[in-house]
Amino acid sequence: MPSDADNEGKERKGADVVPVDDGKSWEGPLSQLRAQQALVRSPNLEDPGYARQKANKKLWVRERVALLLDKETFNEVGSITGQPIYDKATGKLVSFVPANMVTGWGKLDGRKVFITADDFSVRGGHADGGITNKPIYGEGLARRARVPLIRLLDGSSGGGSVATYLSMGATYIPGMNILSNSLDALSVIPVVSALLGPVVGLAAAKAAISHFSVMVKDLSQLFAAGPPCSNGTVDNVASSEEDAFRQIRAFLSYLPSSVFAPPPDFPLSDPVNRREEELLNIIPRRRASPYDVRRLINLIVDEASFFEIGPYWGRSIVTGFARLAGRPVGVLSSDCKVNGGAIDAMGAQKTTKFVTLCSHFGLPILNLVDQPGFAIGSVAERMATIRHGASAMAALYHTTVPIYTAILRRAFGVAGCAFADPENGKGVRVAWPSGDWGSLPLEGGVEAAYKRQLDAAESPEAREALMAELLDKFEDVRSPQKTANKFGVEEIIDPRDTRPLVCEWVEHVYKNVLPQLVVYKQATVVGDSPAPGRGYKL
Repeated sequence: MPSDADNEGKERKGADVVPVDDGKSWEGPLSQLRAQQALVRSPNLEDPGYARQKANKKLWVRERVALLLDKETFNEVGSITGQPIYDKATGKLVSFVPANMVTGWGKLDGRKVFITADDFSVRGGHADGGITNKPIYGEGLARRARVPLIRLLDGSSGGGSVATYLSMGATYIPGMNILSNSLDALSVIPVVSALLGPVVGLAAAKAAISHFSVMVKDLSQLFAAGPPCSNGTVDNVASSEEDAFRQIRAFLSYLPSSVFAPPPDFPLSDPVNRREEELLNIIPRRRASPYDVRRLINLIVDEASFFEIGPYWGRSIVTGFARLAGRPVGVLSSDCKVNGGAIDAMGAQKTTKFVTLCSHFGLPILNLVDQPGFAIGSVAERMATIRHGASAMAALYHTTVPIYTAILRRAFGVAGCAFADPENGKGVRVAWPSGDWGSLPLEGGVEAAYKRQLDAAESPEAREALMAELLDKFEDVRSPQKTANKFGVEEIIDPRDTRPLVCEWVEHVYKNVLPQLVVYKQATVVGDSPAPGRGYKL
């Protein structure tokens, strides 16, 4: 007896009327085409796969496409890809097994995109329910057209199934052709993925081969042919499928359609000369006291424009897109509420990924520095923090986009130099009066430098008094103004002036720097593919 899986997608019933071909006009063949299209585009309520999709409170694939794209803009590619089944006696189309992926053009906020959407109701998205070339062709088509690629992942996205061995009469060596277009697309166009159910095997790889990915809480699972894993593999979490689509719209709104164009401007609605009084005291005078860095970011950038990327992993580092004077920028900072802001292995990986993304698509970076140094301890050592930290340093040093660095508070040690001086003294840099920097945090550095004297103290009280005396001696030279006297920091600014200054800076780089970067990208991409060795680095 056939299983439900065998029956999924095989009972989409045909029309009672057989389209007649009079042999004179093309209306007959077109009627047959429309009959197949109507059947494919209508859900079969009796199909076990469709019923299970709805029982799990998931949208059907075509409902997803309609919800994501601008109204009535979807233009399908491969609309009748699948297996039509006819009654041999009457010639009537009785059922249709559609391919388990829907592909086509559409518009997102008026901008052209290409979409590939898995239909989990047909064999769970496995290859034996699909047409192999359809997703491969679609991803290549998006790259050649230089439009963003959006994947709606649900199932294996055309990944392998042992059931295909029987129909083929042999096994096969997995070919790179199933992912080569995905990798090439990363180098040319924005690629985003929404995880909308169990995402396994090939689909899991596609989720990772994206510039941005989002999964839905209580609906999505990620399996890389094994247990679930989502620590840094997926960027964001959405509360619903609709929220996931909102995040995709937001992410793409900051990026150009391809590396051959600058990021898009938005109409300016927030005054560039806005000065927020709250910024004056947002950094506490007591150095150990925390503050809300996300609040600080929102006070500087255009109102309601900050879109955070990766809030649930590498949490000591804060990354996201925003707008200044209507122009997109990347925002990089630290969260002093998470391990004091010290950068760990995951935070370093997050930094590398984000800086690479901004550099690739030409987004200038607003770099708000409060970096106490690399995380230390046995856990940090096991996680290879310094190795990942070196990758973050290299990404910052080698980025091709302009960086505006504002030192908010701390900049210590090797990690401090990477963030506070990413362009090796050649970039724009200012500091707030709360700046505090050096080779080591002063408290720990004094204890190390004067260890012998401190250990020789007659009592704990005497040791504490000596420590306080030593720190008091260093307090005067600790002032950022002393560093500015030596031109060790180029300028100390009133925090309230940060927005006007960075808005002026971003307007300049968009007019005078980014156009040359676009020309450089055009010179390093051959046709519609990157030159050898110049592909996108994940």
